[in-house]
Amino acid sequence: MDETLNDILYNPVVGKVVFLALGIGIIWFIIRLIQRNLFSKIKQNDNRYRARKFSHFLGYVLTIILITIVFSDKLGGVTVAFGVAGAGIAFALQEVIASFAGWLAIMFGGFYKTGDRVQLGGIRGDVMDIGVLRTTLMETGQWVDGDLYNGRIVLIANSFVFKEPVFNYSGDFPFLWDEVKIPVQYGSDYDKAKQILLKAGLAVAGGLSEESHERWMELQRKYRLEDAQTDPMVSIIANDNWVEFTLRYVVDYKKRRATKTDMFTLILKEVDATNGEVKFASATFQLVEPSDLNVHIRNRDFPQQN
Repeated sequence: MDETLNDILYNPVVGKVVFLALGIGIIWFIIRLIQRNLFSKIKQNDNRYRARKFSHFLGYVLTIILITIVFSDKLGGVTVAFGVAGAGIAFALQEVIASFAGWLAIMFGGFYKTGDRVQLGGIRGDVMDIGVLRTTLMETGQWVDGDLYNGRIVLIANSFVFKEPVFNYSGDFPFLWDEVKIPVQYGSDYDKAKQILLKAGLAVAGGLSEESHERWMELQRKYRLEDAQTDPMVSIIANDNWVEFTLRYVVDYKKRRATKTDMFTLILKEVDATNGEVKFASATFQLVEPSDLNVHIRNRDFPQQN
């Protein structure tokens, strides 16, 4: 019994396992200590999230390095076996490997970050978390109109960044262009209608014109882009039924629906105040009665009677 106990205590493999367990415990204890005492003082949520993610990644790397150092003398004999097994594992886990590669591309390629509004694989929402294999979104749209949350949390494999386009609504340019279309009756005061729409655009969205233009200039310095108008503008098209006025403006990507509501509210009030000088148009259908039709039938076999 004593000899068996001594063999276990003085076995080099047992010593390495104990040393490895202590080393892993110390590594993660230090990481938890840093997260609790240092990262908790970071005020910005995005920076605090990035720091926590990096600390976890660093912990995994240090753990792998420690395992490699402890068992370095045992690895030479199994190199060939690992090579053969690795080929089979790589084929079986190709989706997992692609997702891990996608995670590296997301973290270092600037595809998106937490808090961005994106569309991945046909799903649109805000990025809640970027994991090693999957990205977590709080979904918007679907059965809910506009850009509001519907409460559904979606997990999407990171490999989608290599398979489909990634739409980022809030990357380097966190603004969108939106439009309001107003049909106006023929015979209305067109100049006043244009002034009403332009006034509404400046009152509701005019404050973003200067800020959005500065961000657009930054994009021009970074990419090859033409200059774009960020001030509200009104265009007019005449069709068969009415004169269509279109107000184009820049809006924050998270406030598109609320901005459009404020815009329509102001436009409706201003149009009502014109006392009929500006009238909205609507599609109308006029039913016309058919004209009288007299049909005379003549039989050639019988003579016509007077």
